[in-house]
Amino acid sequence: MSDLSKNDIERASFAFSIYDFEGNGKIDAYNVGDILRALNSNPTLATIEKLGGTKKKGEKQLTLEEFLPIYSQCKKDKDQGCYEDFLECLKLYDKAENGLMLGAELTHTLLALGEKLEDNEVAEVTKDCMDPEDEDGMIPYACFLQRLCNKPVTAPAAAPAPAAES
Repeated sequence: MSDLSKNDIERASFAFSIYDFEGNGKIDAYNVGDILRALNSNPTLATIEKLGGTKKKGEKQLTLEEFLPIYSQCKKDKDQGCYEDFLECLKLYDKAENGLMLGAELTHTLLALGEKLEDNEVAEVTKDCMDPEDEDGMIPYACFLQRLCNKPVTAPAAAPAPAAES
C-alpha cells in the first residue's frame, strides 16, 4: 500500500465511502469492480475476482484497510486496457478510415469479444454512450469510447467539404 500516494488514498476513501451503504465502514465485495472503475481503473472480471471481489452480493464485506491493497494492486496491473488501446481495436472496424464504424458491428463486438456482455448490458451501454446511427448505420466510435471511458467528448472530425468550382 506504500505505493499509493496521499491523493490516491483520499480518492479511494471517498469512492469507498460512496459504496458504504450502511455507514459501518464496510462495503460488499460485490462492488469492488465498481469502485475500482470509479477510480479510473479498468479491471477485468477475472482480475476483480482474483483481487477479492465476489460475483454475488452479501458473500463478503471489506473494510477500507482491506480495500486499499486491492486498489494498489489494481493500479499496478498493466493488463487493463485504456482508452487508447480500445480505440486502436475499434479502428480495425473503420474500413473507410473516417472515424466511423457500423453500429451493428459495435453491438456485435460487445456481445461476442473479450468479456462478453449480456444483451441487456449492451442495450444499456449503447443507449447511454452511442450516438444515433447515420443513414448508413454508422456511428463515431471515438465519441462512444470517450463516453464509455468517462473522457471529455470531442466532436468527430467532419468530412472535408468538396472543393468549390471556379
